[in-house]
Order: sequence, then structure tokens, then C-alpha cells
Amino acid sequence: MNAIGAYFSHGPAAGRFAFEATATLPKRRAKKARVSPAEQAAAHGLRPEQVGPLDSERLVRFIWTIAGRPAVHASDWQRERELVIWLDNYSVHKSERVQQEQAAWAQAGITLCYLPSYSPELSKIEPIWHAVKHHQLARRSYVVLGDLLTAVEAALTQKADLLAPRGQPDLLLRRAA
Repeated sequence: MNAIGAYFSHGPAAGRFAFEATATLPKRRAKKARVSPAEQAAAHGLRPEQVGPLDSERLVRFIWTIAGRPAVHASDWQRERELVIWLDNYSVHKSERVQQEQAAWAQAGITLCYLPSYSPELSKIEPIWHAVKHHQLARRSYVVLGDLLTAVEAALTQKADLLAPRGQPDLLLRRAA
């Protein structure tokens, strides 16, 4: 399982936890005829879009999504408020593809900052991952990979609901409506 998430600690979206989870299929060892990616996903109870590693392209798409950029946008699209994203030093976070996107993010009002190496205690999202893994996800073994992904998504959704500010509508959703 792979999960990427963003926890909004400040601003109008404070308390919001956004995430995306995917599954990585087991490596094929048999010398059988090759099957399509869609057939491989279906064999594990998944749709093709639910399969894949946490790579640079997925990270770039996720950052644009949490920044609020619409699917159809002007080339000079900008956020109303600056967005600062703190990342750890995972290799994907510093990849060449991410570096290529830096200028576009800067133009849109998005800044990436990196935590010092080996300092997860400085990350505001680490306690969220810990709580999901140890409290929201009670059952850990599944026969079908698709069932595990469903359980992980349910646990992440439950945590997102617990973190959401009470009595306040989600400003991002309200603005989009």
C-alpha cells in the first residue's frame, strides 16, 4: 500500500486532511503469458487507477490537487492565498520531476519546504499516519489486495472526519459549490 497525504495546519482549510492511497501489485514470478495491467488489477479486486507506486508524477498531481487547481485552468492560474508544503526527504519529494515543477508552483503561489533529515518529530502529519496505522486500521491482513486498499481508504477517511473542524463548513468545498 502507498498513501500520500496533506494536513492543513493553518488558514481557512485548517484541520483538513487530504489523501490518496494506491496499491502496488505483487511481482509476477511465473512464466505465463502476460496479461494487461487492467487484468492484473482486476485479479486483485482493483481498478487500474488504484494501482501504482508513489512516484514523482503522482506527487506532482497530488500537489496540484491539494492546491486547488482546477482540471481546466488558465496557464497563469494562481492561488488566492500562498500555500506552503512541508515535505520530508523521501527521494520522490526531491526528484528531477518535482524540481522541474518548482517554477510553475512558485508562479501559482505554492512553496515547497523540506524538513531536516531524520526529524519526523517536526512533521505535523506523522502523528496522523501513526494514529491511522495503529488505531483506525484494526485489521491488518487481507486475502484480496483490493479489500486492503478499501480498508486503508476507510481508515484514512475516518481520520479525516475526526480531524475536520466541528461546526465549520469546509471552505474549499463550499467555494467550489
